[in-house]
Amino acid sequence: MKRTYAFLAVALTGAASAATVASAQSDLPAAHASRTATVQLRHTSLGSILVSSSGRTLYEFTRDHANKSSCAAISGCSEVWPSLKVSGRPTAGPGIKASLLSTTSGSQVTYAGHPLYTYSGDSGPGKTSYVGAKSFGGTWYAINASGGAVK
Repeated sequence: MKRTYAFLAVALTGAASAATVASAQSDLPAAHASRTATVQLRHTSLGSILVSSSGRTLYEFTRDHANKSSCAAISGCSEVWPSLKVSGRPTAGPGIKASLLSTTSGSQVTYAGHPLYTYSGDSGPGKTSYVGAKSFGGTWYAINASGGAVK
């Protein structure tokens, strides 16, 4: 009988650990790696800007270089400004030039050479209040369909 209780306790402990891991994984920023990523255009008060498939504003970081993320090397940056990652090729939505979409060697989606990010504090689709924010030694701007900064 004691063996049954010991086995049950081990089974429950294992289930609790699995639930803890699952819970922790669900708290990861939404912009982390997904199988597909569709970049779309959305009209906002700043004009038409690039957004993720969930409608979240996509940002460029002024410290980045062509197709290379500087944010990844700065402590805490990736937690606040998660990169838009994809397994495979990103997809262009209406109004997006597929020829300007690509990925870095780390699977981060780029547009016109700009690595793309979301903002972890974004409260919903189409929000632009963080455009022009200064943090981590650079400025974060939205991007238009031509690949230019929207300030």
